[in-house]
Amino acid sequence: MRRPTNNAKPLDAFIQRKAEIDTALARIKPLSDEHFNVHPDEVTWGDVGTLADYAELLKRITDSAFREGEFAD
Repeated sequence: MRRPTNNAKPLDAFIQRKAEIDTALARIKPLSDEHFNVHPDEVTWGDVGTLADYAELLKRITDSAFREGEFAD
């Protein structure tokens, strides 16, 4: 007979990592609402490149989480 697995440690670690993600998302949203602190009259190609980098990183996350793109089954 197999003993039940104690998952208290992985559960604690999971909750800690989820809290890190929630904190990051909470910080990103208001920054996005403020156009990443770039005034429309001051936008440069560098700003576009920075947002492209951010978008690519977020796409990797969403593709992985939703099993899309390169992570599709």
